[in-house]
Amino acid sequence: MALAPPSYCFVAFPPRAKDGLVVFGKNSARPRDEVQEIVYFSAADHEPESKAECTYISIDQVPRTHAIVISRPAWLWGAEMGANEHGVCIANEAINAREPAAETEALLGMDLVRNGHSELDIPVKRSWPKEGFSKIRI
Repeated sequence: MALAPPSYCFVAFPPRAKDGLVVFGKNSARPRDEVQEIVYFSAADHEPESKAECTYISIDQVPRTHAIVISRPAWLWGAEMGANEHGVCIANEAINAREPAAETEALLGMDLVRNGHSELDIPVKRSWPKEGFSKIRI
């Protein structure tokens, strides 16, 4: 497979984005010839003690998952980026750790991104000041 460029995320807040919208985007650092899907999953209720089948492992399923739209490599369960019905947007970014990874199978960062979209309903709810995001301290 061909090497991919670095991955970058961006967010544009008013007044840089028109009509009071917040714009969220990301390029994918996945290999250029790897298929990326844009997939919609409806909100759903889940049975008690059911499992979510992630890329390599299963985890406990939450009682209700939100409707989501995600971009993901076709072969895995997780997500490169996406948004949910509550306006929560999350993207995957690589980090470099100082400790070596364990040899056991675990959740991928992209699995955590999809879980976040499915479970979180806490977008930032505030009015943007006329001066823009530079005047907001979070």
